Amino acid sequence: MAEDRYATAWWAENLEELDREIARLAMLCRVRILDSGVVERVLRKDASVCSAENPRAFARLHDLVMVHLLLREKSVDALGAVQTAAIEDHIVARLAKAFPDLGKWQGG
Repeated sequence: MAEDRYATAWWAENLEELDREIARLAMLCRVRILDSGVVERVLRKDASVCSAENPRAFARLHDLVMVHLLLREKSVDALGAVQTAAIEDHIVARLAKAFPDLGKWQGG
């Protein structure tokens, strides 16, 4: 049981660290990353989601969103979908509170 808590904490910490950097880059580009459909547009490299032009930060944002998806997939393999979703919900709630300009998360 302690090993499960350790694994969950490890995944939570790594996802949160990555997502905090995604939030920082989203703020630099003024991208409302938590709004519905915005992540998909970032993945398509649609820079029109930016309210501030910062090509370098947007490219890094795109890359880190890709890394997030890969890390999430590995987290699901290690912890299961339910535990990973709970971790993500916790992280998104904290980020939304800390960075209100990121938008409103619709879930998913």
